[in-house]
Amino acid sequence: MQCFTRAPKLSKSQEILLLEESRKVAALNGKRLGLQNDQDLKFLLRGSHLLKIKSGSWRRERFYKLQEDCKTIWQESKKLLRSPESQLFSIEDIEDVRAGHKTEGMEKYAKDVPEQRCFSIVFKDQRKNLDLIANSEVDANHWVSGLGKIITKTNSMSQRQKLQHWIHACLRKADKNKDNKMNFKELKNFLKEVNIQVDDSYARQIFEQCDTSHTDTLEDDEIEDFYKLLTEREEIGALFSRYANAEQVMSLDSLVRFLREEQQEEDAGPEMARSLIERYEPDETIRTEQAMTQDGFLMYLLSDDGNIFEKAHRQVYQDMTKPLSHYFVSSSHNTYLMEDQLKGPSSTEAYIRALTKGCRCVELDCWDGPNSEPVIYHGYTLTSKILFCDVIKAIKNYAFKTSPYPVILSLENHCSLEQQKMMAHHLQAILQDMLLLAPVDSNKSLPSPEQLKGKILVKGKKLSTEAEEVSDEDEAAEMEDESVKIEVESKMTSDKLKLAKELSDTVVYCRSIHFQGFEDSNPRPANEMSSFSEGKALKLAQESGTSFIRHNLKQLSRIYPAGWRTDSSNYNPVDMWNVGCQIVALNFQTKGAEMDVYQGRFQQNGFCGYVLKPEFLQDQNCKFNPKFITEGPWRTRKKLQVMVISGQQLPKVNKGKNSIVDPRVIVEIYGVPRDNDKKQTRVIDNNGFNPNWNETFEFDIDVPKLALVRFMVEDFDTSTKNDFIGQFTAPFTSLKQGYRHIHLLTKNGDPYPSATLFVHIGIQDA
Repeated sequence: MQCFTRAPKLSKSQEILLLEESRKVAALNGKRLGLQNDQDLKFLLRGSHLLKIKSGSWRRERFYKLQEDCKTIWQESKKLLRSPESQLFSIEDIEDVRAGHKTEGMEKYAKDVPEQRCFSIVFKDQRKNLDLIANSEVDANHWVSGLGKIITKTNSMSQRQKLQHWIHACLRKADKNKDNKMNFKELKNFLKEVNIQVDDSYARQIFEQCDTSHTDTLEDDEIEDFYKLLTEREEIGALFSRYANAEQVMSLDSLVRFLREEQQEEDAGPEMARSLIERYEPDETIRTEQAMTQDGFLMYLLSDDGNIFEKAHRQVYQDMTKPLSHYFVSSSHNTYLMEDQLKGPSSTEAYIRALTKGCRCVELDCWDGPNSEPVIYHGYTLTSKILFCDVIKAIKNYAFKTSPYPVILSLENHCSLEQQKMMAHHLQAILQDMLLLAPVDSNKSLPSPEQLKGKILVKGKKLSTEAEEVSDEDEAAEMEDESVKIEVESKMTSDKLKLAKELSDTVVYCRSIHFQGFEDSNPRPANEMSSFSEGKALKLAQESGTSFIRHNLKQLSRIYPAGWRTDSSNYNPVDMWNVGCQIVALNFQTKGAEMDVYQGRFQQNGFCGYVLKPEFLQDQNCKFNPKFITEGPWRTRKKLQVMVISGQQLPKVNKGKNSIVDPRVIVEIYGVPRDNDKKQTRVIDNNGFNPNWNETFEFDIDVPKLALVRFMVEDFDTSTKNDFIGQFTAPFTSLKQGYRHIHLLTKNGDPYPSATLFVHIGIQDA
């Protein structure tokens, strides 16, 4: 959440005073980050001139400087009428800082500049990369190292520290005349900035309550008192008081009781309580007495230990030695696209983003390109083209940064024999030992993710004999335009694609074949797999759910979006997971509920991109059918009780100065059809800072091992569509019971710095 105001003009003496004050604030924030006296931080605070690159002919010198809040960067702009807000970006918006020629822009436009002087800032959202050239290698190192340190330190801050840092930054920005005091008008503006609407009488009341010096301004300790008053959590105080003694301290025994009675912690005991006190209690004396204050209690509730998501599931906790077909695999469709699939740009950056989001199966649509170099783009459309070899280089560099488990390259091959040979050459020359070219053992079933660690597999057609002709059934099915579809199908029939042996040899475990039906009496080899459009897969799931599940026990199935989705929208992946489909491919570049649920599914198991299917979907004699839930090992009925208590520091969605959100919370269940459900709270008017709902919902869940729970917050509007504020989705089996915080994610799936929901979760056998 950003807080920006326009600064008034200052005299020379005022500027000198302001500069000195800024230095003090910068030093304080540097200390908060644990970077006091850090040379890289000092360099960034002074700022430097950098060359900004946009194209082969566009290079401009601009001044860049870290602000005294140590979390915002100011960039000089030559554009007239550009607002001050547009010249700033937050450290929290940065996904990565890459030294050298590590983005498409740098590769294309900065080859004449030594790599040591080049670096790029990659943003979390759809914003374009910032490609920059420093005056020297030393300057570039300061920027790359300094930004890296700030990002690391910011990410490792506790929720309490993040909130304090944000509040102080907003307070400083509300101080328009920079006198380090806050008058009543500035206080009212500050309240709007942090998303809370209060009437003048209440604002005046808290102002006067804190103005103990009676100077009609708040300063120093008075501002601290105001901050404490603002962030006081009555609901936490009431909960704490139930377990605290007369001195408002929670003893070790009382904390153990809280962990057992309220949090339903299986390992609750003195040892767990002692470790929480050691980790979260800020008062050294109380810590020595093995007790906890309300401050420590709040810090625990805001931490990973107080999170709604099971902490153990943030690691790889599942058995990774089963065959590949026993796992759901995080998979992307049209991976090369940054936007829509008709005219959007193709980019190697899209592959990098998907891989760093845990994706383990990426798609490459390959076509003949100039100079005998194959290209990747969405055929028969206006999407831009990228070189096949550049994509393979990007995959090599980023395949295993997030997860060590295998990556599958789903090739959609439309190339001539000559360019197919070039594809095979690039795969082997660039990937080298990473590329799997032979079976890992003699076993007839598929190998496990553990056996394939660090390996890249190719999915595509494979020759039985060298002269065999093949065609790709996927492409025609994906075409939206009927005339184009007829043209492609006609081309496939009359002029079937020849397959180069060199490319065929790169396919080992993922051989694409046309689906012949479940009635096929001859069991197919485990290395053969089929692709299904979402419509065909949904029809099979509804008509032959149990057969589809058994088919997916030994063989991989890939599902892709329907051809009419030219806007790159997504389908609900849960319907496909319910019948055991592994490679359920979604458009990662398109945000929305479907992608939220997708990321929620793969949040567990250490975000490694592989999630083990429930036991009943691994059983050869399985009789489970998601459409008709009968008695069986899958039916372990649960009653989920969700109490939505309060929200904290919800972000503004409308940047208007006087705009305050009117939030409501929607709780949704995604699972087998009979478990799907949705309930919502009332709307709280004009309060995104600390809304309170205290509403309880109950859900009956028949198949908890396939269910996911999504918490979504939206800004209610009577006249237009409600705006998305934030969400969090988790598998039902990863939910923790008791009083928990939900750390909300942006539309892009990244965490907000301080936006949370406070809830109580109860799970009982139904």
